[in-house]
Amino acid sequence: MTNVKQILIAASIICLCISTSVISAASEKEIRIADKAGDWGYPSPYLAYARGPGYVRMQFIFDTLVWKNETNGPIPLLAENWEYLKDEDAYVFNLVENAKWHDGTPITASDVAFTIRYMKGHPYGWVVLDRVDRAEAVDKYTVKIYMSGPYAPFMEDIGGTMPILPEHIWKDVENPMDYVEPGAFVGSGPFKYADFSKEHGTYKYEAFDEYYLGKPIIDQLIYVKTGDPQMALQRGEVDLASIKSEMVDAMKEKGFIVIAGPHYWNKKLMINHNKQPLDNIVFRQALAYAINQSEFVDKSLRGYGKPASYGLISSESVWASPNVPDYPYNPEKAKELIESLGYEWDNGVFIKDKKPLKLQVLVSMIGVGGQPAPDRDGEILNDQLEKVGIQVELTSLDTKMVDKKVINRDFDLAISGHGGIGADPKILYEKTIQVPGSKPSPNTARYNKSEELNECLDGLMHEMDASKRLEAVHEAQNIYARELPAISLYCPTWYYAYNPDAGVEWFYTTGGIAKGIPIPQNKLALIGAGAGESTTAAMQKEQQESPIISFSVVMAILILVAFYLKRH
Repeated sequence: MTNVKQILIAASIICLCISTSVISAASEKEIRIADKAGDWGYPSPYLAYARGPGYVRMQFIFDTLVWKNETNGPIPLLAENWEYLKDEDAYVFNLVENAKWHDGTPITASDVAFTIRYMKGHPYGWVVLDRVDRAEAVDKYTVKIYMSGPYAPFMEDIGGTMPILPEHIWKDVENPMDYVEPGAFVGSGPFKYADFSKEHGTYKYEAFDEYYLGKPIIDQLIYVKTGDPQMALQRGEVDLASIKSEMVDAMKEKGFIVIAGPHYWNKKLMINHNKQPLDNIVFRQALAYAINQSEFVDKSLRGYGKPASYGLISSESVWASPNVPDYPYNPEKAKELIESLGYEWDNGVFIKDKKPLKLQVLVSMIGVGGQPAPDRDGEILNDQLEKVGIQVELTSLDTKMVDKKVINRDFDLAISGHGGIGADPKILYEKTIQVPGSKPSPNTARYNKSEELNECLDGLMHEMDASKRLEAVHEAQNIYARELPAISLYCPTWYYAYNPDAGVEWFYTTGGIAKGIPIPQNKLALIGAGAGESTTAAMQKEQQESPIISFSVVMAILILVAFYLKRH
């Protein structure tokens, strides 16, 4: 009997230890991210604000067919594998078979086919489907997408950007822009929607335990609005934040990991081509000569950045042209070009038809990753343009109001900015002309006055041969720089810092998230098994590495042992 008691006592101790470890493992782990702006709309495809931070908040909830990680792309996500059928001009995707929507409904090929039909009927700002003819479910887990012609950027532009919608929810939604019911937040991503406060600019997500790549390594993800992200990080209030460039060394000394982003974001001068003299290429070239890019870098960025390419594509991109026309700072050249358009110099100001040459310039505090930054650009541009005889009316507004005015063409010049210039060169097409079937973008010049440029842009969209496409991309950049639909000013060097003790290794995505968003908040950083692997491999790895033995199994074994010893 003594042996039995000893065994039972030992069993109790073992069970207590196991239960304690289980409880400890079950304690919630939370990651908090600092953000200056706060409100980027509800994290649902049609409700998120149409800039990078809005998409990033949505991507935690909704998955795409493929994705990108720190070094590779495309990699499997909802699609286990895929192939392009050249003869049929179609893409075939084989979906993972264990993926579920957050409400427990299985994800099938019908959901993918439905998403394409739905977004063709209800245009979605991040994805243009005019090149897609149709999509059909071949079987439960195989979908075939037929193109209306060769489309080179398909994998990144559609496969890696289009959030898949649950058909059983969205089939009855007639107006997606007004749909804020709970179903609007049912996705297939690693996190479920928990809360969004528009007033406070906070977001809260909860881990989806049944995620097909394995349960996320954290339980909750929270975005916190704060006026000083860097100080919030130092005080331990958040785990990831953007930091000031001059504080990089100091933050490293404090034990934080600092990551520098590539120059895939540009500040640029938007131009209203519907107004004179801005509709004249000679005048736009005069503006380019009047602008001193290096002064912007020195004063606005305190040297932490580089002049942007006049061809839009980042000079660090594999697609960058080596022969982009340049406009070295030359105010006298700018004056000569303006005079050639019939303007006369009168006491420091150009005059035509007895009216001074005057332009309104809209400015805001827009910065990389949507983080508001002090505006110095307006004053710098004001001084540079006044030196060449152009009067300037500076108007400072919030970013969303500037975006609205640009979309409505209610402006002369506007200082704006966007990322994506290191991703697929389709960015040239998107930011130059109005893509058929798409909603107006505040970053798109909507410029179609050059047939040569239009043909070149169309070519880079259709050319499937890599070398020939590169030639088309180079030529498009060169023409763009001559036409100047917009004038890129600079590309900032942007830094984020994170607390390594929080257990998450954040990274910048190769080419940017989705279509090129240069924000180091890729959801794969929050997934343990499977980041960059096929889903099957991820599942096998998760099973092999699972360290927790079932509590009930241990109890059963111990009871059987005790019963056996008692009998014998």
